[in-house]
Amino acid sequence: MDFAFVGATSSETFGWFARGLREVMESEGHRYMEDSGDAKLVLNFFPPTRPRPVRRKANAVFVCAVTEFPVPFTEHLSQGYPFLLRSLANLVAGFVPSSDGGDADIHFVTPEQGHYVVSGGLDRENFFREVYTRIEPLAASTLVIDNIFEPDLPEELWHGDDITESIYRAGKHLEGLNLLPAPFPIHDYLAERDLRHLKRLFGIGGLSYGNLSARYNDEWFWMSASGVDKSNLKDIGQHILMVKDYDAERNGMRVSHPPGVEPRRVSVDAIEHWMIYREHPEVGAILHVHGWINGVPSTEFNYPCGTRELGQAVADIVRESDDPSRCVVGLKNHGLTITGTSLDEIFERVGARIVQTVPMN
Repeated sequence: MDFAFVGATSSETFGWFARGLREVMESEGHRYMEDSGDAKLVLNFFPPTRPRPVRRKANAVFVCAVTEFPVPFTEHLSQGYPFLLRSLANLVAGFVPSSDGGDADIHFVTPEQGHYVVSGGLDRENFFREVYTRIEPLAASTLVIDNIFEPDLPEELWHGDDITESIYRAGKHLEGLNLLPAPFPIHDYLAERDLRHLKRLFGIGGLSYGNLSARYNDEWFWMSASGVDKSNLKDIGQHILMVKDYDAERNGMRVSHPPGVEPRRVSVDAIEHWMIYREHPEVGAILHVHGWINGVPSTEFNYPCGTRELGQAVADIVRESDDPSRCVVGLKNHGLTITGTSLDEIFERVGARIVQTVPMN
C-alpha cells in the first residue's frame, strides 16, 4: 500500500503525528510517496478553520482527514462529522486535549457515525500502533461501489412483486423499531461543487444508513438503493434495484432497472450481500442495521462499507455459523448483518433484540 501526506504537516503537532504514523506504517510494509497522486491512502492535514478536500481522481483512493476537533468535544456527530464531509474523507481523526492534562487524545469519526478514541496517555510506540490499527483497514481495502446499469428488467417486474413488497414492509418495520438513524443533512455542510465531486466519485446525493435485500432467484436479488429513505421503499429503479451479478473485471455490481428510468446506485453493501447469496442458496434475505445484539460473533476489523474485505469478513462468519440461513453477524464499530429465510422471518426472530447503540472499541 502506497500512502502520502498532504496539507498542513509543517505545524508542530501535525508534524509530530505525521512522523510517528509514517514510522509505524513503513514498519508494516507500506510505502511513503512524495506525490499524493500515486498513493492509495492519503492523510489530509488541515486546521479546523480551513477544512480542505482531497480531490481524488478515482474512488479507489482512500482519504483520512487529520485535524483538531472543537473543545469541549462532547458530540461527535455535530462537532466531528462535518469535518469528514467537508474534507470528502473516508475517516476523520481529530486531536482533543485530554481531560487529565496529558497529551491530546485522537478521536476517530467514521461515515457510519461511529466514534472511537485513542488515548494520548499511551507511550509513543503504543499510541501510534493504536492509531495505525484504526487506519490500516483503509490501507487494506478495495471498494466495490461502481454500478454497471442494464435497462433490461423484465416488464412484469417494473412495478415490483411480492418480494419488493416485503422490502417495503421491512423498511416500515425498521422505522417502527426506531432503527433508522436520520439521514445526515449533507447539503448543509458541502458546497455545490463538493457535492458534485462526491456524487461523481461515489454516486452519493445524500446519506442514509442500513439496507435490506431479498433473493429473487438463484442468482438475482432485490436490494435497497443508496441514499434513500428506508421507511418508504416503493419505486423500482429508484428505491429498490435488482442486482444481477458482480463483474470482477470491471469491479462493479451489475444492476438491472426498467427502461426509461434513471436509476440510483444500489447500496454500497451489495458486494457483501452478493457473496452471501451466492455461497448460501438457503439464505432468502439479508438485513443490515446500525444497531447491536450482545453476544453475537463479530468481525475483527472495522473495514469500510462497500469493500471486498468487509464483505469477505462477514461472509466468513456466516459460513462458520451453525445455520447460515439464520445468522447474526456483528460488524465492529458499525452494526449488524442478519441473514434469514425472508425479511419477515428476520424481524420475527431477532427484531425485538436489536438495540440502537453500537459499542465502539
